[in-house]
Amino acid sequence: QVQLVESGGGLVQAGGSLRLSCAASGRTLSNYAMGWFRQAPGMEREFLATISKSGRSTLYADSVKGRFTISRDNTKNTVYLQMNSLKPEDTAVYYCAAGPSYVTVVRMYNYWGQGTQVTVSS
Repeated sequence: QVQLVESGGGLVQAGGSLRLSCAASGRTLSNYAMGWFRQAPGMEREFLATISKSGRSTLYADSVKGRFTISRDNTKNTVYLQMNSLKPEDTAVYYCAAGPSYVTVVRMYNYWGQGTQVTVSS
């Protein structure tokens, strides 16, 4: 019902910033809560942030709280992840996902993008 494409990843030095975008096609993005997740080599997929359909409510993982900000622009059918004060341990493939509610559990999200690589050098 919705297709998601992430962009904005790349190589950045520790302490730097990146903004990831997730563009949706198909059904309007306002019908879905959205989440950001990441997966590093040899690790399970990790919850980062989620935002409600309206954008009025958010939840963050402790590891990124205060550094990352999730936002959405439903008029542009796009969700964002602003990442500041990046650390080498933030290196991973970053994924956006759509689901029925803003929850932290990976399996509750129905639709996933293909991911974008973020590499933070020390």
